[in-house]
Amino acid sequence: MRRVATNYGVLSSTALAASLCVLAACGGDEGNEADRVGVASECTSDQACPEVTRGDARVQLSCIRDFKGGYCGIEGCQADDDCPDGSACVAHDDGSTYCFRICAEKLECNRHRTPENEANCSSSIDFTDATRDGKACVPPSSG
Repeated sequence: MRRVATNYGVLSSTALAASLCVLAACGGDEGNEADRVGVASECTSDQACPEVTRGDARVQLSCIRDFKGGYCGIEGCQADDDCPDGSACVAHDDGSTYCFRICAEKLECNRHRTPENEANCSSSIDFTDATRDGKACVPPSSG
């Protein structure tokens, strides 16, 4: 798979093409950093998620496959500061923590998702920061 350099890191050519198509359909709105690096994107494997540059390190987003259509997140965050702007650190049911796209409405959740795998803007999540209020993008369970 060919990798393409961007201002926000490195995306696979497939992820970049899908992102560009989605952005064109949305009138070119680039969204926040989480949108630009692919947090909340659909996936079938870790390799289907983008690889991004965070500080001096390159990070492969992880595919959480227990969601319908998968979900690309940055695994291993400790706090919101470990996540791109527009995302927050969430404790997931699988025992790991991930950066999830935060939202106020459902439309924000589906920039990188097809209609059959839409995510919802849900308050039924566990932020690692217990003082944080709000919602995050969560697709339906795959099972």
